Amino acid sequence: MSMRATFRPSRGNHLMTKIDTSLIEQENAAREANLRADYETLGAQLARRGVDIEAITARASAFGVAVPSWGTGTGGTRFARFPGEGEPRNIFDKLDDCGVIHKLTGATPTVSLHIPWDKADPADLLAKAAEHGLGFDAMNSNTFQDHADMPLSFKYGSLSHNEATTRQQAIDHNIETIEIGAKLGSKALTVWIGDGSNFPGQTSLSKQFDRYLESMKAIYKALPDDWRIFSEHKIYEPAFYSTVVQDWGTSLMIAQELGDKAACLVDLGHHAPNVNIEMIVSRLVRAGKLGGFHFNDSKYGDDDLDAGTIEPYRLFLVWNELVDLENTPGLNLAHMIDQSHNVTDPIESLIVSAVEIERAFVQASLVDRTALGGYQDANDALMASATLRAGFRTDVEPILAMARLRKGAAIDPVAAYRASGYRAAVAAVRPKVKGGGGGIV
Repeated sequence: MSMRATFRPSRGNHLMTKIDTSLIEQENAAREANLRADYETLGAQLARRGVDIEAITARASAFGVAVPSWGTGTGGTRFARFPGEGEPRNIFDKLDDCGVIHKLTGATPTVSLHIPWDKADPADLLAKAAEHGLGFDAMNSNTFQDHADMPLSFKYGSLSHNEATTRQQAIDHNIETIEIGAKLGSKALTVWIGDGSNFPGQTSLSKQFDRYLESMKAIYKALPDDWRIFSEHKIYEPAFYSTVVQDWGTSLMIAQELGDKAACLVDLGHHAPNVNIEMIVSRLVRAGKLGGFHFNDSKYGDDDLDAGTIEPYRLFLVWNELVDLENTPGLNLAHMIDQSHNVTDPIESLIVSAVEIERAFVQASLVDRTALGGYQDANDALMASATLRAGFRTDVEPILAMARLRKGAAIDPVAAYRASGYRAAVAAVRPKVKGGGGGIV
């Protein structure tokens, strides 16, 4: 494997890492002729369906999804974490890795930060992000674990804790997160809490929810005029008997009670098995309270697997609703990947996920809406379903690759990444991390 990654000093004595543009050009040169042939063939096929491939490619080129800073590190389970080579040491290493993902895909222009994990001088963060052409998406607060600079424990809850002092600590942390985000150009705060109970009778379900709402209202008041706050629901874990914000109905109640700047965030893995997530999308859009998504995939629960690797048709169906409703007045969605990469190179998984999310968006953009509406009006269930499948079954890889080529990204991002030797290069300068235990003894 050739070592083609470029290193040079950066602001604040942090190492800046980039992949040479020349490497991407070299990799693309070996694939461009075949891509253009495939693109021409697909263009002819789509033309017979009355679809302009250039219009669809333009949509693909404009697509973007945020990368989670924490996703660049190796994840783990309750049982163990097995660190990978070249783990990012800090937020500046994470931004370097995020820069690589965007350079190769052209589809991840923003990064979502988690405070206090990513806490640093905002000027330094802006400078590092600028080196990679990155911006900052929604901010994420963290009151689901204890922190060294917070004297009170969140073991028994945070925003819904029965002690007012602990609730205030959680409120203050969220407000600090807003203040940091405002300096970075972010426009939203995502609030997910692990509050709940593990035993019946452990807490008053009604009083606990009332305390949560009171805390959220205090955070809401601190929002800048042009900011939004997203309530994120999750059916279980780490609380296993009851969860304060357990489903989209509760999330909707919260957003409606808080006000116009509040909306609901949907994580694809935070639902009960077999829940119809695309229907939730439709309902929240109708209520004017859909704020955005955390994309991932799951087999059993909140697995945080790579997007599109388990249920690609479900991902497509979610995007089908979003595309169908994209012209809804006031709809302004924040899209982010939220995954845990336990056995893969996180950069590779985030590359694949960004591409798969974009693929589902493009496939949904190919659905013949006129024909679909006609079949629905005629109660022709078979042909209506077939119309959706026609979009899903279309191989849009030439469109995705052409959009990347025109933006100077890689035709084959994973191949270019591996050819760069980036992981081995950063592993040589980032100290190896020892394996960590989980919560089971």
